[in-house]
Amino acid sequence: MTLSTKNEASSSLQATAGMRGVHWNEQRMARPYRLTLHQLRTADGQQTTGYLYSQTGNEKSVVCIMHPRELGVTHYLVPDILDAGYACWIQGARSVGNDLRLEHETALFDVATGMTHLHAAGFSDVVLLGNSGGAALYGLYTQQAGLSPERRIATTPAGRPTKLDNLAMPLPSRLVFLSPHPGPGALLMACIDASADSETDPFSTVASLNPFSKENGYDVSVKQSKYATYFVANYRLAQRERVARIDAFAHSLLERKANARKALKNAAPDQASNEKNQIEAAFAPIFQVWRTDADLRSWDTSIDSSDRKTGSLWGNDPIASNYGSVAFGRVVTPESWLSTWSGLSSNASFEKFGMGLEQPTLVVEYSGDQAVFPADLDYIYASIGSSLKTRHRVRGNHHGHPLAAGEESGQVAAGRMIGQWLKESA
Repeated sequence: MTLSTKNEASSSLQATAGMRGVHWNEQRMARPYRLTLHQLRTADGQQTTGYLYSQTGNEKSVVCIMHPRELGVTHYLVPDILDAGYACWIQGARSVGNDLRLEHETALFDVATGMTHLHAAGFSDVVLLGNSGGAALYGLYTQQAGLSPERRIATTPAGRPTKLDNLAMPLPSRLVFLSPHPGPGALLMACIDASADSETDPFSTVASLNPFSKENGYDVSVKQSKYATYFVANYRLAQRERVARIDAFAHSLLERKANARKALKNAAPDQASNEKNQIEAAFAPIFQVWRTDADLRSWDTSIDSSDRKTGSLWGNDPIASNYGSVAFGRVVTPESWLSTWSGLSSNASFEKFGMGLEQPTLVVEYSGDQAVFPADLDYIYASIGSSLKTRHRVRGNHHGHPLAAGEESGQVAAGRMIGQWLKESA
């Protein structure tokens, strides 16, 4: 389905794009382009949508952009990709707008469907561009696609068969990671509030671990902190312990469900109507994870210093974001917690898949990123197994917005850099 042959589609698409702060500049898309909409069915019977931008319609090279939770139809890099002579494929995942049930192993089916479609459409050169959380999705896909089917992840962290061994997974030719974080679980491990003392009481707090108390270095008048070295060490250990507790809770919910199913399966014929087991076998638990915006680096910028301003991706008021309804991983299932948000269990991390990335790779980072910090990017780059990898840094925040009035947008600088690399690495 063709949506538009020129830029009239731009304004309506921006209204539905979904990704905060990542839309293209209208003036930069003031050129004719083709945009076609593709409804695809995945190998496991679900639907996903792709938007294909092109200038001539005859391109053989395409750059793909996808995020597991958001839909960036008007991503700011589209103009730069078209200028480089590439088509641009923007894909939606089945979990767009829904953090609740996102399992990365399942999301790989969505990526594979898009890749298969593009190869069938005649694209011989397919580049995956992972922006922010899209980096972990595309990184995990690429690593798994490079393995023989029997070596792929057999079960999700929750224990469900992935069926990846039966999935056609075409490999990309190159990779681009823009403002990547180490993985959603690693991200949450760093920003989860270690002082939360109970998962059933959002207000319970261990005073000695409270990152927003005067006693531990926080100055409420300026919303900034200066944390002692021993506090940072204790806090990070407690963060890991809290994630482990939530993992154990998630596994207990799954075990209860599995035991009920087993009891029903083994029940004698006259006991098959056991109501309690039927209910527990059908029950799909959902739980909340409060206080997930408390990364010490956000409030004490001397820790892993960079050009960033004080505050997190969600703002500079830690009380509002830490106790509010947004932030990361707020509402989950046991399956989505373990697969996506657990820094201990998730497979979607550069720590686990990085060395399997052998394609030519470009990493572009923003110097004032408030979600990804210099040490994270050092680790990400070092973890990538490719011998043909390049790293660049430009000024900007996580979305590439300027850090000071009057300076060039980081989005423009990053787009120029990526466009040049696409041409040179072809």
